[in-house]
Amino acid sequence: MTESSEAEKKDQQKPRGPGVLKIMQSILAGAFGVQSDKRREEDFSSHSPWPYIIAGILFTAGFVVGLIVIVNLVLASH
Repeated sequence: MTESSEAEKKDQQKPRGPGVLKIMQSILAGAFGVQSDKRREEDFSSHSPWPYIIAGILFTAGFVVGLIVIVNLVLASH
């Protein structure tokens, strides 16, 4: 075997973390309360909770800022 084929096998054996899109979908589904049991189990079986924690904090902060902006726009129009 060559070194490159051995490296490819090692890369294939390493479990990959969830992608950004999958994390965003999970955060949004969880926020709206429509997360499926299968998807929730996949999320909890992930090696590290940090991507989900960081994405959740960013989503929550963005949501709160969005609400503040909307309320200020509505109040300013009166």
